[in-house]
Amino acid sequence: MKLNSTSCALPSRSFFLLLSIAAIFSTTANAAPLLSTDESISKESPFAAKASLIRYWNKQISNNLPKPYFLLSKASPLSAVNTAFFSKLAASKNLNSHLSSFCSAANLFCLHSKRPPKQDDSAHFSFYSNRRFSNYGASRLSGDDSFKNYSGGNNFATASFASYSRGSTDHKEGFSSYAKDANVANSNFTSYAASTTGGSGVFDSYASTVNVPDLRFASYNSDANNHKLAFSSYVDDTNSGNEAFISYGKKGNAGPLEFTNYGTTSNVIGSTFTGYSESGNAANNSFKGYSSDANNPSNNFKAYGFGVNGGTDSFSSYRDGANAGADTFLSYGKNSNLEKSNFVNYGKTFNEGVDTFREYGKGSHNQLTGFKAYGLNTTFKDYARKGVTFSQYTKPSSSGDALVRKVRGKSENKRGFSGKFFREYMLREGKVMRMPDIRDKMPARSFLPRVISSKLPFSSDGLNELKRVFGASDDSGMEGVLVNALAECERAASPGETKRCVGSVEDMIDFATSVLGHNVVVRTTKNVNGSKKNVMIGKIKAINGGKSTLSVSCHQSLYPYLLYYCHSVPKVRVYIAEILDVDTKAKMNDGLAICHEDTSAWSPGHGAFVALGSSPGNIEICHWIFENDMSWTTAD
Repeated sequence: MKLNSTSCALPSRSFFLLLSIAAIFSTTANAAPLLSTDESISKESPFAAKASLIRYWNKQISNNLPKPYFLLSKASPLSAVNTAFFSKLAASKNLNSHLSSFCSAANLFCLHSKRPPKQDDSAHFSFYSNRRFSNYGASRLSGDDSFKNYSGGNNFATASFASYSRGSTDHKEGFSSYAKDANVANSNFTSYAASTTGGSGVFDSYASTVNVPDLRFASYNSDANNHKLAFSSYVDDTNSGNEAFISYGKKGNAGPLEFTNYGTTSNVIGSTFTGYSESGNAANNSFKGYSSDANNPSNNFKAYGFGVNGGTDSFSSYRDGANAGADTFLSYGKNSNLEKSNFVNYGKTFNEGVDTFREYGKGSHNQLTGFKAYGLNTTFKDYARKGVTFSQYTKPSSSGDALVRKVRGKSENKRGFSGKFFREYMLREGKVMRMPDIRDKMPARSFLPRVISSKLPFSSDGLNELKRVFGASDDSGMEGVLVNALAECERAASPGETKRCVGSVEDMIDFATSVLGHNVVVRTTKNVNGSKKNVMIGKIKAINGGKSTLSVSCHQSLYPYLLYYCHSVPKVRVYIAEILDVDTKAKMNDGLAICHEDTSAWSPGHGAFVALGSSPGNIEICHWIFENDMSWTTAD
């Protein structure tokens, strides 16, 4: 048996037998069309995944309502022949031997073939993607390299900058709109700008609105002389991910490093600074607007400024208005000389964060550290007793109510949560409100047939096998995709929640009917019109007469094949609302909204409370169903 890029061939006798059976089945199918919503699907081969799925739908769903084309269209495109072939490979643990063909034929998200080629000789990279730059720009005199719209909108954006601009003089590097809107961004800057003199590096709108950023800066700008680096709008609006700065600016001289609007409105972002500016001279580092309005950011500064001579660090409006978060400063400024640090308006979070300072400034000489208008819940252990001043330091209180009241007005219109959550009273005809960005930014994928997905491991215990199957090499970024999805699917259910991750439509049907019974209907928002705009609410239909009901919501997860996190949500009300243009009043969408009546089990740091104020159990919370997400309820 041989397999080409998209299919495989059967022996001739089996092939003609299959055709005969198909002809018989086709006659039966023509007598009773399988799909009432789309005539083209009724003409599918009876052995195709969609036809099999429709038969399963008819068996499990008791009503005769039109079938949801938006869901059925996500069925696997694999033919019956390919399904049987790949199923056999999966059962024998040999699927990886035909991974390229499998990913192509099954419409999967795979990164195994994404190794970037060698460097390019061009100095200006516009609309450029996925390259390796090794010793690029080494020992150059002046010059200007620009990376504009680099890897924008890619499923997987990767780049390796090893020894880039090393030993150069007055050389400038600009990274503008780098990897914007990518799903996974994996960049490695090793010994970047080492031993440079003069010049500058600018990261503007770097990795913004990325789903899973994984960025590493090792020995970046080490032994440099007055090489200025600026990070502006770095990893804004990202979801999850990590950035590592190791020996950044080590042994540098007079290197201004500026982080402006770093990680703004990001969700659960983590940054690690190890040996940052270590043993440098006259370093000038500034963090302004760092992690502002973010959700639960976590930053670890280990041996930051260790052994620095005459350096200045400024943290201004750091983590201001964020939701919770945690920062750890371990041996910050230890053994330094004439080190000056200023924390101004640091950590004024919506909900209390946790900051830990250990061995802060220990062994330093003539260190001056000032904390002005610093936030709550901070632990200082074994820090320098001289040269540290606290001005307008906010003492922890029995509750965060005072702080909540202070930032509530600001929080209601946070850019990161603008329009994402709203109150039920806002769903009324004629109301103008902000529609969030409901576009699906995940890579295009299909479900796997259950006969294949059931043969693949789906647990953290099977991670090594999954990495082997999907070719998750260390530099591919796929390992992080697998780990994140498995962790979300394996976490304990919240109080009152029933949850399951599903990788086939059949599994989704089984879960929904197990919760709601067999007389069910599934809905989604019709399209993405109105995203990120002010819209007007038109006529509203309350599902099940507006009564409190039980529903099953399904949300996409990033994974090689289409995977949904489905969970039952008790005590909700579901609405279909016309979405109108504010100026013309023309209808442009039908939005599906869910209002959660009981929020008592929600975390106090949930983004809904950041956006709207209040606390768990005190208000209901509504949100729109985004593109390609869906909600199941009993049929009216």
